[in-house]
Amino acid sequence: MNIAIVGTGYVGLVSGTCFAEMGVNVTCVDVNNEKIEKLKKGEIPIYEPGLEEMVLRNHREGRLKFTTDITTCLDDVELVFSAVGTPPDEDGSADLTYVLEVARTVGRNMNKHLVLVTKSTVPVGTAQKVRAAIQEELDKRGVQIPFDVASNPEFLKEGAAIKDFMSPDRVVVGVDSERSKELMTKLYRPFLLNNFRVIFTDIPSAEMIKYAANSMLATRISFMNDIANLCELVGADVNMVRKGIGSDSRIGSKFLYPGCGYGGSCFPKDVKALVKTAEKKGYVMKVLKAVEEVNEHQKELLFHKLEKYYGGALKGKTIAIWGLAFKPETDDMREATSLVIIRLLKDAGCKIRVYDPVAMDECHRRIGNDVEYAVDMYDAVLNADALLLLTEWKPFRLPSWGVLQKSMNRSVIIDGRNIYDGKELRQLGFDYYCIGQ
Repeated sequence: MNIAIVGTGYVGLVSGTCFAEMGVNVTCVDVNNEKIEKLKKGEIPIYEPGLEEMVLRNHREGRLKFTTDITTCLDDVELVFSAVGTPPDEDGSADLTYVLEVARTVGRNMNKHLVLVTKSTVPVGTAQKVRAAIQEELDKRGVQIPFDVASNPEFLKEGAAIKDFMSPDRVVVGVDSERSKELMTKLYRPFLLNNFRVIFTDIPSAEMIKYAANSMLATRISFMNDIANLCELVGADVNMVRKGIGSDSRIGSKFLYPGCGYGGSCFPKDVKALVKTAEKKGYVMKVLKAVEEVNEHQKELLFHKLEKYYGGALKGKTIAIWGLAFKPETDDMREATSLVIIRLLKDAGCKIRVYDPVAMDECHRRIGNDVEYAVDMYDAVLNADALLLLTEWKPFRLPSWGVLQKSMNRSVIIDGRNIYDGKELRQLGFDYYCIGQ
């Protein structure tokens, strides 16, 4: 089976590589010539465990190709996946510029039946706009070529994307024709031989499922952060509360861990987009507005704990940060709490020294030399007046406390992910603060 995937960002590259791994002939298309040339040389633009080896193997064996010109493959493929970016507009709604440009390009160049499958996260109703864009280009050409559109939202967790793609909980496919349903069934059958879990829906429902899923998960996170903050005020322990409510089968234990806010490419953007979609229809998503508000507050929480500890006298203090990426196993800093904390610390006149196992280059790309980049986690805490833990990378989970005490000016740890034993650290002489205790 031959397919094309337009967009070699996180979703496009992972999806194309995994399809190729299962024997599909995949052509990945991107307008960024530099990125395509690097991919041809085996240089991967993103960090995702296991991805580099898979890209190299499938490219070497000829199942995975890269090009900047979609016209070179349209006559040979049955499905074209659109996996381009949908960045938020200034008002929070999803920008469909790139999605519609893909549709127009396909319409200008297709010569036989194709299914254009939207893989990007897009608002409900986007498929209608995609269909209209293709038809408009066909009308300009004065040709009648049958085509279909479909929706196939992705549910990939950064850091575990390959596992999620190869062994999915479910595959959601929105279609409105038997022909597109047959092609999508054929494409996904190798992934689900043991338990065929493709959920076919109408296209608007498929578009909504992605937003609803991410918004639900974001809601659980903000809810637990709200509960954690209240726990601190009333003397409860949020970890005990989490275990107590997570044991209820109606609730479950996932996404109940309090922390210093969610970030990344999906949750913040998708919550905003769903709120904006509702506004355009005259409806107010009151719960999701509160979810956003709680999350923005939570990103500042560790700074305020530090500020309180030092009585507001932060100017000239050296603050160490462990973790820059929005979560472990990725170098993605989009909407990361670290960016908020660094800005607040800088405004307060602090000297900031940071370390992350993989996101150092990304941090430098984003903020340049506003911070000092440590060579390792222990170099980061040298002469520090406090350590802020923002990302729960495995190397941070069991550090040498003795080294920290000898290295730091003051043994202060503010744990934004609740990964340490507060009782143990206080016995060792640390001033330890976390969330919800």
